[in-house]
Amino acid sequence: MPTELLEPVPAASAAAPVTPDSAPAPRLSREEILAGLPAVAARVAEGAAEREREGRLPHELFRYLRTTGITWLRVPQSLGGPGGSTSDQIEVTCAIAAADSGVAHALRGHFGFLESIGLDPDGDTSRQFAGEVLAGKLFGGANMEIGTPRPNMIRTTLHREGDHYRLNGHKYYATGAIFADYTSFSAVDEEGKPTGVLIPAGREGVEIRDDWDGMGQRLSASGSVFLNNVRVEAHEVGARRGAGSPFVKRHGAVRAQLHLYAVVAGIARNVLSDAIAYVRGQARSAKHSASATAGGDHFVQLAVGEIAALSHTIDALVAETARGLDASAAAILSNAADIEDVVFAMQLANSKGQFMIGKLALRAAELLFDTGGGSATARGRNFDRHWRNVRTLCNHNPASLRGRVLGDYYLNGVRDDFDEGRVF
Repeated sequence: MPTELLEPVPAASAAAPVTPDSAPAPRLSREEILAGLPAVAARVAEGAAEREREGRLPHELFRYLRTTGITWLRVPQSLGGPGGSTSDQIEVTCAIAAADSGVAHALRGHFGFLESIGLDPDGDTSRQFAGEVLAGKLFGGANMEIGTPRPNMIRTTLHREGDHYRLNGHKYYATGAIFADYTSFSAVDEEGKPTGVLIPAGREGVEIRDDWDGMGQRLSASGSVFLNNVRVEAHEVGARRGAGSPFVKRHGAVRAQLHLYAVVAGIARNVLSDAIAYVRGQARSAKHSASATAGGDHFVQLAVGEIAALSHTIDALVAETARGLDASAAAILSNAADIEDVVFAMQLANSKGQFMIGKLALRAAELLFDTGGGSATARGRNFDRHWRNVRTLCNHNPASLRGRVLGDYYLNGVRDDFDEGRVF
């Protein structure tokens, strides 16, 4: 679950690529997809607290989401898609996370794949898979491994066997892969060089387990994958995404990070809606309160007001970085003369936002319990999931590291983390 590397993208397939003319037209336009987002979020929100408490993965919701347009929103118009922006996709993430943060989180890999199509609409991979995305197919996978001396180390191997390959290893943090139609995995080849594969889900030898044991994001499907002598065809092997462009790599790293903080933004929205519903519907004023109702209590009003302000600030920070990603994508597509400045400005905004968003969201999640007495802690309400989920997401991108990297740049001009496009 923490740290999404840039997923592998296969080389040109032997299969006939899907062209804009042959790709199925989406049933919904960009405007229609975004207009329908509130209804989609409402559907996702149904029973969300109970699902999280009981640990039930929402397979039926992912079947539903394939029909809503949100899973192909970012496909460019040149490939038959609605041509949504990165900002559009980030708002979708926020809205779905406000309904169920696990569902939004589980779409991280798929939305990353969409972004790669948006950044390279003329590429072989984009033309090959755009039709699959427009048909409702989902993409996921796993790159990270546990038990290595340091994060980002890869022990999974890919060895040639005649005219094909064999993949062996153990992945973790396979966020959303259990819902996907295609799965991607990073590996090292026989020369020790990093590579990647993208294969149809259900391939023999691939075992995806729902064994994520974190205290939060329990339904993000971020567990283990065991790769046991998996057959991989030659056309399913390729370079890592962004390997040929440092700007694509840096853009992709920020998008991966911002997805997590868009989920946090959605959680803060959910905290606010839970606080309002609880105060209006169930909460009683404290026995020392001058008000007969919880809604009339000045301290409860203050708590809800602060939550609203915190959520608004988080939304503004996320939206600012999303606009920077839109500018970065445009610069990459046009190979703009000022591409370095545009991409770096976006990275700085992202780091500053990340430094603050987690702190603000944790404060909002704590304030929810100030809207009521002991009944606010009832397990049936499951209000504690908000704090647990934010805390878990914040462990992926430590704020202290972001602060240090920013300080080192402003004081000493050091920008190695930005130039390398590191994903924390």
